[in-house]
Amino acid sequence: MNRDEGLNNLLKWSIENSSASQDPSAAPREPTQAARGLDPQTLAALMGGPSDADLMRESMTAIVSPDVDLENKLVAFDNFEQLIENLDNANNMEALGLWAPLVQQLRHEDGDMRRMACWCVATAVQNNEKSQERLLATGAVLTLMNLALEDSTQAVRKKAILALSSTARNYQPGLDAVVENLPEARKPAKALDAADMEDVDSVIQPLRDESQQRG
Repeated sequence: MNRDEGLNNLLKWSIENSSASQDPSAAPREPTQAARGLDPQTLAALMGGPSDADLMRESMTAIVSPDVDLENKLVAFDNFEQLIENLDNANNMEALGLWAPLVQQLRHEDGDMRRMACWCVATAVQNNEKSQERLLATGAVLTLMNLALEDSTQAVRKKAILALSSTARNYQPGLDAVVENLPEARKPAKALDAADMEDVDSVIQPLRDESQQRG
């Protein structure tokens, strides 16, 4: 539900309840479809609570803050990842200035932080052309490829490969960028189609297989 729908539902709900309050003899109303249709984010925004945008900013502030310990940074990262599962929130990352600090975390000295950064990238770009475009604009595909091939932690490699896979699927510039950043010996001999999952897997699956073999 978008915000306009939520506001319309709130208006209907308010009118219905206002009418009932003017008639003391009226029976209590059952919750209407309009009332049931109010999503938590709309209610929170209307009641003065933090919006998803506020929560995203707060999470990233904690992630990059030198005053927040690692455990709480990872909690903030987990919260951020859940928020950007929502397509609108993922697409709002650019306006909120959150892509740059997220990409910076791909180079964090702690493996869990790198893993979470890769995971958030993968979540943001999955089936989302706008976010796929933004990721390419950051130049982070090379960083993800280096993590997929070289990181000492398997969990980081796994999430980096997931991010590359999500970048490439159904988005030709994304697949082209992934292929471009492969080592020369791994580059395919033919042009690949991002809409063809076998073509995409011909690039991604060898990365997965090698990562598994390294343990």
